[in-house]
Amino acid sequence: MWISRRIIFAFVLGATPVAVPGFAFDGAPVNQDAAIPVAAAAQPGTSLKKVVPPTTPESSLTALQYAAEGGHPFAQWKLGRMYADGNGVTQDDLRAFEYFSSIANAHADDSPSAPQASIVAKAFVALGRYYLNGIPNSKIKSDPERAREMFSYAASYFGNADAQYDLARLYLHGAGASRDDFRYGTRWLGLAAQKGQHQAQALLGQMLFNGDQIPRQAARGLMWLTLARDSATADETWIKESYNKAIAKASDDDRAMALQMLEHWVQGRRD
Repeated sequence: MWISRRIIFAFVLGATPVAVPGFAFDGAPVNQDAAIPVAAAAQPGTSLKKVVPPTTPESSLTALQYAAEGGHPFAQWKLGRMYADGNGVTQDDLRAFEYFSSIANAHADDSPSAPQASIVAKAFVALGRYYLNGIPNSKIKSDPERAREMFSYAASYFGNADAQYDLARLYLHGAGASRDDFRYGTRWLGLAAQKGQHQAQALLGQMLFNGDQIPRQAARGLMWLTLARDSATADETWIKESYNKAIAKASDDDRAMALQMLEHWVQGRRD
């Protein structure tokens, strides 16, 4: 499995507050992720369309497999997602895990600005989720610490918002979470929310609106919950329920202030 000098960085990040970017709850990040300059990827800028031309479903799958065996990260990611979701193939989490592992092993040191960087980051997130839950009837057992390593690396080195959200949840809800863990968790959560990760926005909104271990800011919490509600998928009922509870409890002043904050948020995203 993935062996790199950067694994030291991932280990350190999981235990040291210095590595965690600060976040102001007014919606402004204190520091963005600092990227470590590394060598460029071995296969920069190669389009999957050039490797896998559109043909029949059967030949497309064969072409994808051929490209994946040749080390093409986009083909490996596509096949990994297909096996994870059971999309066009028999669902197989272990095969998906193997494809994601191939990406992580070969591209952990790729530059965060490389064309395939987002795919590499997503592979680390996928691996982290597999390590978090384990894969039934396989050698992949639940290992929260290993999951934390995967999320930490994708969150810090690649700046992936989903990894930042998953890492925040581990810090906030992990067994025996300390005050420092909670502080790290809220910082990662704030950074993910600022980047538009709607689940992070919902969780941060809940915490702020209810004053859950942080000073209560009802209007700001309602703002985050409103943003999350607008991006939530149909099956994310917890987000919509959280918003409905908050809007029902909010005062008129809270609602008016939340609306102003939303307007500032939208304007800031446009600028």
